[in-house]
Order: sequence, then structure tokens, then C-alpha cells
Amino acid sequence: MRELTYHIGVTLDGFIAGPQDEVDFFPVTPAFAETLGTDLADIQPSHVRAERGADAPVTRFDTVVMGRRTYEPALQVGITDPYAHLRTIVFSTTLDDPAVANVEIVRTDPVTRVRELKAEDGLGIYLAGGAGLAGALIDEFDLLIVKKYPLIAGDGIPMARHPFAPRLFDLDEARTFDNGCVVLEYTRSR
Repeated sequence: MRELTYHIGVTLDGFIAGPQDEVDFFPVTPAFAETLGTDLADIQPSHVRAERGADAPVTRFDTVVMGRRTYEPALQVGITDPYAHLRTIVFSTTLDDPAVANVEIVRTDPVTRVRELKAEDGLGIYLAGGAGLAGALIDEFDLLIVKKYPLIAGDGIPMARHPFAPRLFDLDEARTFDNGCVVLEYTRSR
């Protein structure tokens, strides 16, 4: 069975973006970007992979799922398939179909569709965001990769929007980087 991995950057107080979707305040150094670009090349947007010269086949993920608000910034700059190297599933009840073979707009229950994806053959499934979709899929998470940045935002978009219901994960790995970021990898406690 395929696994769903939620890979996300968060502030110390748990926000993935500012109140107006700002993300430019996260401190990224060249060394940090290089390491993540190498270790997690599969989840880099296609234009970033091209800039880095990363044309290698995917090895960890072959599918990306995201909500409308995560997908829209690419659309606003004319990119209809931001992850052309991955099968792209966008959950939205309002988006028009971009008529791109690699992009599927899903208007139904995300849990049902993700369970179908997990039952298929293939590599892992990467959840790119956002908070509403993460909240809907929280019980489907198999792995979490959390980039914990050394800053407090005070307000913004949380890592996941869901009712109070604690879920336990086991820490598998913690790595510290030159920008003060700690990358934490977790698996769901069974």
C-alpha cells in the first residue's frame, strides 16, 4: 500500500503561512535549499527542478495532492502543471479543469480519493497542502516531514485545520541546518 506523506514548513508557533498566505519570511539559506533539493528532489516544483538541473526520474513520490489555494499561485503565473514530473491531484469544488493530462481536479471527498490512490501501485503520495485539506486527510497521514523554522509568526494559517482530536506520531529522525531549521520526520504511531 502506498503511503501519504505531509511535508510542510512551519513556524515555532505552528503556522505554514501568514494570514494573507505569506511564505517569504521563512529563512532559507543556499546550503539548506541545496540539501532539501537533493534529499527531496521529487517534491520540488518542476521549474525548480529544471533550474537545478534535476532531470533524474522520481524515486520516492510519483503523485502530489493539494488543495485549490496551494495550486492557485502557479495558475496565477500561467503554470497549469507545477509538478509536471508527478501525477497531480487538486481538490477543489470551484476550479475549472485546466485541461492538462497530468492534472486531475477532484470535486468529491478527499479521503475517498486518497484511499483509492493509496490502494494503487506506485511510489509515495506527497501532500503539498493546505491546512483545510491536511485537516481532512489527517487520519490518512502515514508520514510527516516537518521543517520547523526558528521564528514565531504570531498569526497565520495553521499546519492543519481540524477539530481537537490528538493524534500521536513517532519521531524517526531530526536534522538541524545552518539556518536554524530542524527537519523532523515522523511515522504514525500504530
